[in-house]
Amino acid sequence: MSSIEHAVDVNVPIRTAYNQWTQFETFPEFMEGVESVKQLDDTRTDWVVEIAGIRKEFEAEITEQHPDERVAWRSLDRPRQAGVVSFHRLEPDRTRVTLQMEYDPEGFTEKAADALQIVKLRVRGDLERFKEFIESRGGETGAWRGDVPSPHQRGRDERTPTGGGSGYDVGEPMPPQPVNPEYPRETPLPPPGPGVLPPSRGINPPPGPGPVPPRDTPGPVI
Repeated sequence: MSSIEHAVDVNVPIRTAYNQWTQFETFPEFMEGVESVKQLDDTRTDWVVEIAGIRKEFEAEITEQHPDERVAWRSLDRPRQAGVVSFHRLEPDRTRVTLQMEYDPEGFTEKAADALQIVKLRVRGDLERFKEFIESRGGETGAWRGDVPSPHQRGRDERTPTGGGSGYDVGEPMPPQPVNPEYPRETPLPPPGPGVLPPSRGINPPPGPGPVPPRDTPGPVI
């Protein structure tokens, strides 16, 4: 599995940059090797691409999407890939678009292409062409503002933001918390064994074998 990361600053508002990225069917206009993208429903797309001279068709699904924050996806078929595009507001009319992707090349040809960093260069070129595409238009071709919760958010009644405006960290899982080094605390009880457990202080001893007076026997008068 190969990791790819690249970022580009585009001179448009964050809303414009995000809206354009949701228009998947326009990807062939600025993504090299992408012949077509068909929107099947809100979260599924069908792709026809050319990778290292080999034409392939596969489906991908959106695994998380939050307006003006991020779009995450994974492929449902080979070639296996997954990634996330995040959007950061730098200025009112300037946005940083960051793409992080993991790609699993198949076969000798694709592995050779990956070794030559062809895929990484293609991703870098795609982002630069996206910058030119959106800046030259001055506005988005369309928008989808729906929200797709991440797998760990599904089943919760509402989503609680953890960021402060740009929203990159909204929906991020909490990092694992360290275990209290004092746990487990020492217990005053002796370890288990065959012996008799001594009585605790301040507690009346258990009743002895003596006779128990009948319930209607009058007690002493004070």
